[in-house]
Amino acid sequence: MQIFDSNALECLAVIVEEGSFDRAATRLSITQSAVSQRLRTLEMQAGAVLIVRTRPLKATSAGRYLLKHALQLRLLRADLDRDLQALVPRESPSAQGQERLAIAVNADSIATWVLPALQALAQAGIALEIITDDQDFTHEWLREGQVQGCVTALAKPLRGCQVVQLGVMDYVAVASPDYAQAHCPAGLTAHALRNMSFLAFNRKDDLQARFVRKVCGLKTPGLQQNFLPSAHGRVRAAIDGWGATVVPLLQVQALLQSGQLCDLAPTVRLPVALYWHCWKLESVLLQSLTDALRRGATAALAH
Repeated sequence: MQIFDSNALECLAVIVEEGSFDRAATRLSITQSAVSQRLRTLEMQAGAVLIVRTRPLKATSAGRYLLKHALQLRLLRADLDRDLQALVPRESPSAQGQERLAIAVNADSIATWVLPALQALAQAGIALEIITDDQDFTHEWLREGQVQGCVTALAKPLRGCQVVQLGVMDYVAVASPDYAQAHCPAGLTAHALRNMSFLAFNRKDDLQARFVRKVCGLKTPGLQQNFLPSAHGRVRAAIDGWGATVVPLLQVQALLQSGQLCDLAPTVRLPVALYWHCWKLESVLLQSLTDALRRGATAALAH
């Protein structure tokens, strides 16, 4: 069985996270030539190229396997350090040397229930890196080994991972009262679409089209869209009259009650089921993260 050098594995992980050799060298406090040498050593051991020389640098297929191994070693080291800390109290590790849990989460969950769910972990000093992407794409970060877990709309477990059903997030179509009166006074209808503009998170975001299909029965609705990659920003823009947007009911319930936004299709909700995927790894930290997200989702999401 091949045993890979732990320093070289950590070097690979940092190269991918930083996206360049010079930033990796700065973070590891070594020279750029030392970074290159560690990578070459690891590639010789693996018998494969591990990094694609793009901007930013990315892991190859073989590199992703070793990257996942490197991150698992980080997690196990963090568990060991916490166990030893409990047994033999000593100074806490510096922020720079602390192992970090990386997860990929959709922006709407970050804007609503995920941060309260993780508050206790953050206050306990557990370092977190939260990467945001569309709920249909967060699992790619886990598949490529760049995170230890993800919140996603994907139900099927990835290889080597476990899956936990979190609950359902209901989406609504909203706009400011003035915008609704000017562009869709009868609500969200096929006829009104010609005069409307929608605010989407980015080009991956298909929730606007999915909602319109459900309400209007259109197979391929042609929507005029503006892209704004911020969950809070889209709500702010909708209040200010930029257009309509499809967002979690959880996020805008108070704004609907106060009259700052109006529901364009009051009888329609678009349910999006969410799941937590993480590595099948005996880790106290990873289990704590899973338990925290499960509790937060139980309290906030529909079931």
